[in-house]
Amino acid sequence: MAPAEVPAVTAGVGPKETVAFRKGTIDGRKQLTAKEREALMDPYLPRKASPAPDGTSSRLKQHKRKEGLLRTFIYISVYRIVSFIFSVFFRFRRSWRLVTGKAVAVLKHHHRTPEFIQRDVKHLERLPKHLSVILDFDESDENLGHAGLEGLTSDVCEIAAWTASAGIPLLSVYEKSGKLKNYMPQLHKHISQTLEAYFGPRRKPTLSVRAPHLQSYSPPNTPPLNASPDAASVSPSRSATPKSENGHLNVLLLSSVDGRGTIIDLTKTLSEMVQKGAIEPSQVDSNLIDQQLVDAVSDEPDLLVLFSPTVQLKGYPPWQLRLTEIFHLPDNKGVNYQVFLRALYNFAKVEMRLGR
Repeated sequence: MAPAEVPAVTAGVGPKETVAFRKGTIDGRKQLTAKEREALMDPYLPRKASPAPDGTSSRLKQHKRKEGLLRTFIYISVYRIVSFIFSVFFRFRRSWRLVTGKAVAVLKHHHRTPEFIQRDVKHLERLPKHLSVILDFDESDENLGHAGLEGLTSDVCEIAAWTASAGIPLLSVYEKSGKLKNYMPQLHKHISQTLEAYFGPRRKPTLSVRAPHLQSYSPPNTPPLNASPDAASVSPSRSATPKSENGHLNVLLLSSVDGRGTIIDLTKTLSEMVQKGAIEPSQVDSNLIDQQLVDAVSDEPDLLVLFSPTVQLKGYPPWQLRLTEIFHLPDNKGVNYQVFLRALYNFAKVEMRLGR
């Protein structure tokens, strides 16, 4: 039995045209060409709209083209105006900060005199007991005029002298690569010379330079002979403050290995102790981990000062920044006394709620 013929799906197309398109012939007489097929279907195709005699279609196209050009012009104009306003604002703000910074540098210059620094901070309600700074080791000296280990050492010496003059007992210096840890005797010597230039040979405070997992350096003895009796039993990472009439400054050197690396080492140590039965698993809690981290590195700083225009912690030990006040000045580059002083003023105004 012959298969049933499928009806045409196109409305208005008759069976003759349907058969012609399926079989390629018309009435079985001859093969249809492409042009003949087009001519066969031409009556059933929609006609193209003829242009209006008065040119309405062409005027409509021109109107749309002009409207598109006008809209693009408005968008570009608004973008340029907004960009110009923001550019002027940011340039003015940067210039204003630079001018005010220079003015403060002249009016509040320390002149390497501890009495001037003490006068600048004596009206503050409180000072940090532990001040921390983040410094960079730069190979090039394009911006700051000095770089390398010599420039880094010079910055540490100046900050240490400002810290001692303000009466802050502990200064921690974070430098990501840890190059300062390899030059602790030389750094101690340079800081001591800077303190002597500020205070004089008779009034300069005693000094200890420390680093996690390394022995503290405060020649000729560690700890000094005038230290408290319990100072020798204190962990090197803690700030054991010796008794001295002129005060004592502890400088703690930190690097990136004192962050994640310390956590990894502590995890391995606690795991081994649990496996050996030295401690119970239930004893490993947040208090134990926090105490071990403090003993291995240091306690949490009260104030962290960045001398860069943006906040970049660069691998600073994270557990030390839970309640730390972080300060930086936009558009500032390099270590200067104005950032140090404004950080202390800002810290004195901060209200520590501690979760309340």
